[in-house]
Amino acid sequence: MRAGLVAGLALALAACGGKEPAPRQGKSLGPAVRVHTVAAARMDWSDDVEVTGTVRARQTGVVASRLMAYVREVGVRVGDTVRAGQVVVRLEARELDNAVRQAEAMDAEAHNAQAEVTQAVAAAHAQLDLAKATHQRMSDLFQRRSVTRQELDEATARLRMADAQVQGAIAKRNQVEARRKQAAEAVAAARIQRGYLEVSAPFAGRVIERNVEPGNLATPGQPLLHIEQAGVYRLETPVEESLLGAVRLGDRVPVWLEATGAEAQGRVVEIVPAVDAASRSFTVKLEVPGGAALRTGMSGKARFPRGKRQVLAVPTAAVRTEGSLRYVMTVPAGEARLRLVTLGAARDGAVEVLSGLSEGEMVVSSLPPSLADEDRVEVR
Repeated sequence: MRAGLVAGLALALAACGGKEPAPRQGKSLGPAVRVHTVAAARMDWSDDVEVTGTVRARQTGVVASRLMAYVREVGVRVGDTVRAGQVVVRLEARELDNAVRQAEAMDAEAHNAQAEVTQAVAAAHAQLDLAKATHQRMSDLFQRRSVTRQELDEATARLRMADAQVQGAIAKRNQVEARRKQAAEAVAAARIQRGYLEVSAPFAGRVIERNVEPGNLATPGQPLLHIEQAGVYRLETPVEESLLGAVRLGDRVPVWLEATGAEAQGRVVEIVPAVDAASRSFTVKLEVPGGAALRTGMSGKARFPRGKRQVLAVPTAAVRTEGSLRYVMTVPAGEARLRLVTLGAARDGAVEVLSGLSEGEMVVSSLPPSLADEDRVEVR
């Protein structure tokens, strides 16, 4: 039985091209190898779901033009960092400069006209005051029969005329004020339009894509640059729909990032409740550390817990790999005996044993490199 097992391992290793362990004929006559043993035991095993996701910046923006104009200057390149409000693209449209000058000229003309009508209103009020005084004197003289009815009527007519002139001057002043307001609004609108010739970064970040060069014609809504917020990244992962009710905001999830090469803790910050009909999964966004080393598009993995199950496990150090085969060493009757095993997932220094061992069997906890099948062992 033992010789057949060793011979089978040797043949399998030869077929796989691996290095085969040197079997020995009969029991070893050398000194006993001191080893430590551990029992293959059942333990609670987290039944995690590992998924692969993509790193993305928390905030990504598209810089676009609001005008149709030619690009005069692009002030940044891909990879450059920008400040919030920094001018990144300048456009050129001379007609907007002309529009601003025309609006400012209209505003100046309206301002001058407003000064003139203000004076005209003041003069009309003075004429009205004089006409009122004259009419009052003529009315008093008419009561004493010192002037004729015709002279009083003429004074009354002049009073009415002065009052009409005041009303006309006020109406003209109102028209000029309305025109002045329109001119001021036209100046503001023209300056705003001219301000669109300078395209600014909406937030601080890094330029990840440049879609325009000087001389190109920019159109409204056309992407000129893509900017991502630097330093804050998320790992976006698809998770199977069966876990929709198990994942919660704020959960801490183990993540492994290709860029850092280490495992860290990610925090669930967003859950997209809609399930994709094709993949039967929903998207979970995890806030992850290591922002300086991360870039949009990098890959990472996350493990989401699905519950616990009982598994048979041994220490990872108790397993030796030869080609595609894996085995452990048991220690019946003071001898090392090779045992082929089928393994599952490895985690936290332990590995799941799917077949080849029974619960309670003692195995060498850390295999010495020189230990071979049928070597005498001394269990410490």
